[in-house]
Amino acid sequence: MPTKRSRPPAQPPGAPIPSRAPGRRPMDDLNLFIIKQLREGRRSFGEIARAAGVTENTVRARYRRLVESGVLEVKGLVDPYRIPNHFLVIVGVKLSTMNLVEKGEEFKSLNGVVSVAVVTGQYDLIVTVLLNDEYNIKRFYTEEVARIEGVQSTETWVVYHNVNIKVPYVL
Repeated sequence: MPTKRSRPPAQPPGAPIPSRAPGRRPMDDLNLFIIKQLREGRRSFGEIARAAGVTENTVRARYRRLVESGVLEVKGLVDPYRIPNHFLVIVGVKLSTMNLVEKGEEFKSLNGVVSVAVVTGQYDLIVTVLLNDEYNIKRFYTEEVARIEGVQSTETWVVYHNVNIKVPYVL
């Protein structure tokens, strides 16, 4: 007679954090430490290595693997509200198709799009868009969104005060 399975024991410190995506390497504490150190943007691999208690070559190798695997991407980010005449909108998109990921890829390629997420709930996609006085909401909808088939409806929220959003400059 089969026995009832119990929960697996908690992970010991330094053990890999299980990945939820198939085919991906597990994330361990050192990888997470390196990623957190890179949030400051200008820390050298040597500084990170000293703080982690490992060699600089270890940090370089881990960094390279994180970038190659798509886990980490290092970019210059801007606060759009500190650039004159720039602003963000967030768009909820309802689709008339269930090809959500495919449609998300189409939205990703539109001018001004910073990010696209396939979500649950009232909308199928949430799209973050960087705009300015020249490339505005009207142009985004009439020149870009109008090209995508299967858009049932949208709702747009203008971010009127930015607390901590930083985005790549995509215009």
